[in-house]
Amino acid sequence: MPASPLRLRAYEIIFEAETPAGRTFDIALIACIICSVAVVMLDSATPAASPYAPVLRWAEFLFTGLFTVEYLLRLWCVNHPVRYARSFYGLVDLLSILPTWLILAFPAVQFFAVLRVLRVLRVFRVLKLVQYVHEGTLILRALRASRKRITVFFFWVVTLVILFGALMYVIEGEENGFTSIPRAVYWAVVTLTTVGYGDISPKTMLGQGLASVVMILGYSIIAVPTGIITIEMARPQTAQQTVSTEVCPSCNREGHDADAVYCKYCGEKL
Repeated sequence: MPASPLRLRAYEIIFEAETPAGRTFDIALIACIICSVAVVMLDSATPAASPYAPVLRWAEFLFTGLFTVEYLLRLWCVNHPVRYARSFYGLVDLLSILPTWLILAFPAVQFFAVLRVLRVLRVFRVLKLVQYVHEGTLILRALRASRKRITVFFFWVVTLVILFGALMYVIEGEENGFTSIPRAVYWAVVTLTTVGYGDISPKTMLGQGLASVVMILGYSIIAVPTGIITIEMARPQTAQQTVSTEVCPSCNREGHDADAVYCKYCGEKL
């Protein structure tokens, strides 16, 4: 565990959700995340000459400063800062603060296009909410458990859209808008997923018949991944009730049993 009592206390507040201080910290941080994302969205809709623009700008700097302090505290209180910084949540934390500081570092007009991208990247701090939705671990486990079957399923879907696209390219040809096989594959993807933009459509009777087959097939294909993931989500519900929110101080992973003494991922004492 962290060497000093101060680091241990900071670790319990920041990473643990079952203590009163940890719950208060999580609630306050969630509120800040939601407010900061709202500020970014309002900033994109507010003209630069608006009297509200400076208020939104200072609010953004305030939230970025808070998230920066939080990020540094996380690095300070864990046993392996580099490991946390390279983890998913560590990268999300960094992504939530980096764009604003880069905007301050590059205020020149010629970097305007880059700055617009950086401003949009600030919206990604909404991903910080993921680590506070503990039910999300159930979905992640179901996705990991079904990844092989989902991979095989998508392989067959890709095979089908290439086959149907090639057939439609031969049937319809360039005169009906199917100017290439990739463009015909694009039509097959849009049709198989039942999106149906309508920018490309078959004109011949044979092409319309093939399109009807693809549309009907699309309804059955959509149900396959849903069923696979739903089955995996239903399996661990009983075990999920006994899982604690305690986070390992070494690898920063959670999902341990309520009576666990050591981390089941790295063996560190909890």
